[in-house]
Amino acid sequence: MLVVLRPEAEQELLEARDWYEAKAPGLGFEFARAADAAVASALRNPFGHLRIEAEFRRVLFRKFPYTLIYLPSPDELLVVSFFHHHREPAVWLERLNS
Repeated sequence: MLVVLRPEAEQELLEARDWYEAKAPGLGFEFARAADAAVASALRNPFGHLRIEAEFRRVLFRKFPYTLIYLPSPDELLVVSFFHHHREPAVWLERLNS
């Protein structure tokens, strides 16, 4: 299955990784590992995670206040957002229309 990241999701991932790395050396790497684990979980069971809006699903990160939001299809996993839990949910919902 192909994993496709929306540009906004990739930007969120990189910014969060850099922010955590600035807080403590190695923490950015741990965040990236948590993001990889969330994507791997979605790949293992793309239609088994909680549906949150229409056909969009989520995977909670371990140890970090983030959620992977994705849209599964039979041959592709579209990553819509690496979403921080304190952000306004409308931020990722706006991406549904673009």
